[in-house]
Amino acid sequence: MAEAPLKIAVDGRELVGKPTGVGRYLVEILRAWKAGGFPHRVMVITPSAPAPELIAELPDIVWHVEAARGAGTRWEQGRLTRALAKARPDVFFAPGYTAPLRLPCPMVVAIHDVSFFAHPEWFGRREGWRRRWLTRATARHARTVLTLSEFSRAEIERFLKVPASRVTLAPPGAPPHVASSGNRREPLLLYVGSLFNRRHIADLIHAFALAAPRVPGGRLVLIGDNRTSPRIDPIAIAASAGIGDRVEWREYETDAARDLLYASARAFAYLSDYEGFGIPPIEAMAHDVPSVVLDTPVSREIYGDAALKVPVDTRAIADAIVSLLTDGGVHARLVDAGRERLTRFSWAATAATVGRALEEAAR
Repeated sequence: MAEAPLKIAVDGRELVGKPTGVGRYLVEILRAWKAGGFPHRVMVITPSAPAPELIAELPDIVWHVEAARGAGTRWEQGRLTRALAKARPDVFFAPGYTAPLRLPCPMVVAIHDVSFFAHPEWFGRREGWRRRWLTRATARHARTVLTLSEFSRAEIERFLKVPASRVTLAPPGAPPHVASSGNRREPLLLYVGSLFNRRHIADLIHAFALAAPRVPGGRLVLIGDNRTSPRIDPIAIAASAGIGDRVEWREYETDAARDLLYASARAFAYLSDYEGFGIPPIEAMAHDVPSVVLDTPVSREIYGDAALKVPVDTRAIADAIVSLLTDGGVHARLVDAGRERLTRFSWAATAATVGRALEEAAR
């Protein structure tokens, strides 16, 4: 650690409102800093007041509200920039892709993936242009770019032309393992995460329709806000496939409600073409729920032999679903592999990596 305490400012906009992947990443780093006796002063700047529970949990943090109706690019490049100019921190941490372009100090940014470069067709013209321009500009000005996987590190070097010497791996940690009894498991297939076209929600539902006759009492539950474009209706798709009574979609659930579903689910599905890491199957592993995932470079890197990997083929997906829901031997093997896999990911290690990057940037 640095000899003198640093004043670290953090963009905390993802900590307010509904939790996001970036928000979860940041809050776990803040928790790990607290648990590890982080010696620096941390100021988190948000566009509205964080939850009182979060403030009480992290009492050593200085919370600064730079109030605004929205928390997008206008807030980032306007109010956040002005707040930083007044605070004069030693270093700034941007945990979610972009940062103010006029900063009074060095900066470290976390770029979780570059899907908007690799697959511009997944984004509207204006949104895609904004993301690409701001992310490229932020990466150019950052002392260090953090990312979540070797796959994403290679993608950042490829699309953003950031030298390898400025890209550091800081993968998310795994949730604590939750001991559970397999006897309570239902033939329930669970999906958790925003609904994107790249996650093949329609293919998942059609595959489950093929699997359902071989799984008595089998159900599919989807949890996540619908961000598909062009938009799909999962309930309508299930009804047209003849399984409307066996598929449920919930836009949002509390952590407690999700934990109850994990405790009763027997399998998890996450058919994503492109992720920087893909935390939901890791969360499922922590509850002894093995996954079926697409066979991609990042799934091979992150999940290894602790998940069933399939191509984008409804018959192959259906067979994997049936195997996870009905084959006790396959299920037990993947649960054991998942428990070993969890030991590779630590929030304490992630927080230490981020802390070192900030200290080096401030020198």
